[in-house]
Amino acid sequence: MKKVYIRTLGCEKNTVDSENAARLLTDAGCVIVNEPEKADVLLVNTCGFIGDAKKQSVEAIFELNEVKESSGGNKLLIVSGCLTQRYTSELEKELPEADYILGVNDYDKLPAIVLGSDVGRVNAGSCGSTYKELGSRQILTVPWTRSIKIAEGCANNCSYCIIPKIRGRYRSRREEDILNEARQLAAEGCKELVVIAQDVTFYGRDLGISDALPKLLRKISGIDGIKWIRLMYCYEDEITDGLIEEIRTNDKICKYIDIPIQHCSDDILKAMDRKSTHETIVNTVTKLRKQIPDIAIRTTLITGFPGERAGQFDELMEFIESMRFERLGAFSYSREEGTKAAEMKGQVRSDVKARRLDRIMSLQQRISLENNTKLIGRELEVLVEEVEDDGTCIGRTYMDAPDIDNSVIFTGKPGTAPGSFAKVKITDAFDYDLSGEEI
Repeated sequence: MKKVYIRTLGCEKNTVDSENAARLLTDAGCVIVNEPEKADVLLVNTCGFIGDAKKQSVEAIFELNEVKESSGGNKLLIVSGCLTQRYTSELEKELPEADYILGVNDYDKLPAIVLGSDVGRVNAGSCGSTYKELGSRQILTVPWTRSIKIAEGCANNCSYCIIPKIRGRYRSRREEDILNEARQLAAEGCKELVVIAQDVTFYGRDLGISDALPKLLRKISGIDGIKWIRLMYCYEDEITDGLIEEIRTNDKICKYIDIPIQHCSDDILKAMDRKSTHETIVNTVTKLRKQIPDIAIRTTLITGFPGERAGQFDELMEFIESMRFERLGAFSYSREEGTKAAEMKGQVRSDVKARRLDRIMSLQQRISLENNTKLIGRELEVLVEEVEDDGTCIGRTYMDAPDIDNSVIFTGKPGTAPGSFAKVKITDAFDYDLSGEEI
């Protein structure tokens, strides 16, 4: 019986892939373990999106290789995911430590590799033209919050992004397969279902189905056990009136939407090959807030994109001040080889990018505190994630996605347990978090 340790880096899409891999391996008779020293097989599921993620992935590979070497080499080291898909030939030469190199679409080969079949050291295949189903998943995180992929790949081809070359063209899953998986996750204790894809709003478009996302969400909401449905990565130009109406009227859909707009300057948006404009972004945000008054809007921004002048950055700062997003993350532009933006003129110096990023996050910190202060006295439903010995609880509201957004720290009642929902009265507010007491 082979024991397998899985290290997952990057986004929730990678977590889903790792859970698929874990189920394939356990169905083949393997056991998933939590400590690499106790494993026969070490699997690193990497991220290769931007520079920092690549560095983290390489560090994880070398860390686990040290575990392998300390065992006298009596462990298999398998590297998979976005980094290997992107740099297959380079890693084949420069990573002799890896016994096997797989891509993002090759997890079905794992049982044969782990059980000793000779499938070749490098197996980073193409992504194909349809979504590849891998069956059910094994829980690797907490049961009450699970992500579900509704598509793979991307059709947007933004000039700074390597994802289409890594994950391939956009491929929607069949509705039936998504619903079957959602039912299985609910049966395993899922209460918050996070619907993910590189662009969930494009769902069904590649299959010739219009406004497919709200129809899918309506069917998911009919599954018993699922209380919250959360949408991640909605492109502004694809947010339809039908989707807004479904969010507004469907009680199970969190009044929360993640819209990665990246910038507000029309010149920068055009250079990014984005379909949105300053005007369309403002119009969409205004419409969402008018039709769904309590909606929490998260966005992501990139600063230091090639050609971003001081005036365009000032425009971005004014935009952030006026839009007052409930949640906002920002990144310095990462120059990625193989992208159109990497060859553009006007690359911004690293120190300038760093200063601009600091200014954005300082501004958002103030806005976040001001937004949070308005919540004092409100009673909010909170999904409990941790309970300390002294009764202190940590959880999230509908306004907060797992791992990336804010928390509520509160005094819980006896019996309050992780995975339950609590009604909390907010008594204090901080830059990003809230505090209160269960009522």
